[in-house]
Amino acid sequence: MTQTQTTEAARPAPPPKWLQCNGRQLQKLAHAALVWLEQNHQHVNALNVFPVPDGDTGTNMLLTMRSAYNRVQDKEETHVGKMAESLAHGALMGARGNSGVILSQIWRGLAKGLKGKETFDAQDLANALQAASDTAYSGVMKPVEGTILTVIREGANEAADAAKKSLDLRFLLERVLERCNQALERTPEQLAILKQAGVVDSGGQGLVYILEGMLRYVHGQMKGLTLSATPGSNSVGAGQQISAQEMAMPEGGEIENPYDVQFILLGNNLNVTEVRDRIDAMGDSTVVVGDETTIKVHIHVKDPGVPISYGISLGKITDVVVENMQMQMEEIVHAPAAATMATAVPLIKTTVQPGQIGVVAVAAGEGLAEIFRSMNVSYVVSGGQTNNPSIEELFQAIQDVPTDKVVILPNNKNIILAAEAARDLSPKNVTVVPTKTAPQGLSAMLALDPDGDLEEVTAAMLDASKEVATGEITRATRTVTLDEVEVNEGEFIGLVDGRLCTSGSELAGVLTAVLAAMEMEDRELLSLYYGEDITEEEAAELAEQIEAQYDDIEIELLPGGQPYYFYILGAE
Repeated sequence: MTQTQTTEAARPAPPPKWLQCNGRQLQKLAHAALVWLEQNHQHVNALNVFPVPDGDTGTNMLLTMRSAYNRVQDKEETHVGKMAESLAHGALMGARGNSGVILSQIWRGLAKGLKGKETFDAQDLANALQAASDTAYSGVMKPVEGTILTVIREGANEAADAAKKSLDLRFLLERVLERCNQALERTPEQLAILKQAGVVDSGGQGLVYILEGMLRYVHGQMKGLTLSATPGSNSVGAGQQISAQEMAMPEGGEIENPYDVQFILLGNNLNVTEVRDRIDAMGDSTVVVGDETTIKVHIHVKDPGVPISYGISLGKITDVVVENMQMQMEEIVHAPAAATMATAVPLIKTTVQPGQIGVVAVAAGEGLAEIFRSMNVSYVVSGGQTNNPSIEELFQAIQDVPTDKVVILPNNKNIILAAEAARDLSPKNVTVVPTKTAPQGLSAMLALDPDGDLEEVTAAMLDASKEVATGEITRATRTVTLDEVEVNEGEFIGLVDGRLCTSGSELAGVLTAVLAAMEMEDRELLSLYYGEDITEEEAAELAEQIEAQYDDIEIELLPGGQPYYFYILGAE
């Protein structure tokens, strides 16, 4: 044997090409993506443009991916189209925040591209990635370049080229990830605010980690890495929150349908419309969503055995939850006041009647939630900075309002897309007033006419929401220069209508600058909502200082109870 022959014989054989992917392999790819995102989601959170405590893009994407994987983790499905469809449905229902909603649209588009396929090859995957990009773009009213949308679009373009050069799926994934990384690095050049902050787009970074996890799996580099036992989020899961409508006790103290029943129905050729009609006739607060193989059921009934038996007659049921709301209510009512202050939902009956317009509002802090309820909001969903509710939670809130006409007030810019997705899922007539702050939402409520035309009322509420200026005071989470404001980590910072306007070591000085930016000399009313870290005495002292500065301004001092933000100001 010659030296050349010896060298060639000793050289390891190249790994076999990966030419096809079935449903079980897609399931493992999704698991690897989830694990790698969990390992790195805090880095995604840290890529927050503004130095405020709302850097939750990584957490939102993680919870969205976790919901997607939870839907398939026990499946033994080899059909890749069906597996992709289940992943997409799980991502949709669990999507949180704008980044999570866009990620769910990427999964939805991928499932469209793989529909009906037993397996996929490189060309199939390239086509599916293009569908994922198209679906993500179409899901956003005003797409912005330099975001996760740019990253998935460039990745899809690269996949189309790679599929022409090799049938190996590993090669395609490597090329896609490399192109996505390049696109991510260019995001600060496409979006000026990223360049100012010195960061890349956080949603795009999250997508890169998802793709990187998949590539690491196909190269055998995920061994020893597993998911943590819990999601690591302070968000309330669907089904854990009890609305005022659900918990309101009628005269006599008895709930008409005291059992909250939830389960997932698995079967073949299921008729979602027929199942929804049959379930709806059994009680109230019906939620029935899904497809021909998987349907999620939620219903309040007198006898929990009725919907459960019906589900079993159609197929298999899993994730069964039965809760006695009557007992929960009695425990809250009879518990000592001190024990229930932090957790009990105020027992306020919604005043909306069938045929009228009901409102679902998102609020951070029990004080703000109480104010919304006092203004006849039918259902308050807990959420805000670092705690964005999922599409499923918003959808269930819509369904729990006892009327078919509903307006949603997201009250946070990062919840608007989820609200719109919940609107599109609901069979009810639903509109979204895209409020970005609590003061905007409260101002919108002043224009609510429960007996009016839904479209006209929505337009009036939108106009009313624009008549208030919002100020916010919190503490900087990092050092940065943004909008010509120099910020040091730990300082007080002030924002007006979402724009950073001041920073300083003294709260009083920051407040003065915020009031000036809100043009308080031209205003008549200032509503001051103090947060959970501020005492009533501290807030009253601050209100006196404002009164001394602006004698003609009427000031309302209200406990908001919001986390992270010391004060939220609404000026009219």
